[in-house]
Amino acid sequence: MAAKILALFNLKPGTSVEDYEEWAKSVDIPTVNGLGSIEKFEVFKTTGLLFSEDKPPYEYFETIDILDMDKFGQEAGTDAMQKISTAFQGMVDDLVFITTEQL
Repeated sequence: MAAKILALFNLKPGTSVEDYEEWAKSVDIPTVNGLGSIEKFEVFKTTGLLFSEDKPPYEYFETIDILDMDKFGQEAGTDAMQKISTAFQGMVDDLVFITTEQL
């Protein structure tokens, strides 16, 4: 793995959980996992904060394990991925991408 990216986000008002999750399972996850630059792409729904009754600041997060950042950049620019990105941006709010490196 060359890099891991975390994406944290909430759904936009008016976006139903059911619609987003169906789209994620049927379109987003299989498409991104089909890219040659991706080792593994997963989407998670948050369920709470450990030892707290407070609501998590984000409803969902994604982990993107990237094998080759240059290739990922090329694949992200394709028409198919731009369509996925546009659909995703239309459903989510408070989107934060975090780049990481393993210790």
